[in-house]
Amino acid sequence: MKQSGCTVFNDRHFSCENCDGSVSGGFDSATSQIVLCQNNIRQQAHMNRVVTHELIHAFDHCRAHVDWFNNVKHLACSEIRAANLSGDCTLMNEIARFKFGLKGHHQTCVRERAIRSILAVRKVSKETAEKAVDEVFDACFNDLEPFGRIPHSKRDAKRAYKDFQNRDRYTANL
Repeated sequence: MKQSGCTVFNDRHFSCENCDGSVSGGFDSATSQIVLCQNNIRQQAHMNRVVTHELIHAFDHCRAHVDWFNNVKHLACSEIRAANLSGDCTLMNEIARFKFGLKGHHQTCVRERAIRSILAVRKVSKETAEKAVDEVFDACFNDLEPFGRIPHSKRDAKRAYKDFQNRDRYTANL
């Protein structure tokens, strides 16, 4: 976040609150604050996914100046990226949801979760959400910043972080 021009302070940019329904977290663009729903998160792994998902929204807000309220394509892109990169659609999570599939299943999950997220935060029709997701899907699904890869496991996430730490190592001396 800092390298993208946004400083994050744990005591200011993170908030734990009780939330309604089954919402696990959210990103408040007005305050650049990540809200964790303490009454709906029961496991550390779930919290890790929620924090990662919301940090991707914060990263997009900082880097791309997302127009959250007026441009549903911007929202769709950030939701696609968050579902793709946060671990929301890992094989184990999908099996726990009783959703199985092999070929293209990760993309299907990302698409479905992005649409679901848009519908949860905006009063738009399902058709509008689906159209926005379809129009930006390829570009946003393939935007892997700041990880450079889809972290499918904890080991993969550590490898992505190591790659991130070394990303300018070779070009810094040119």
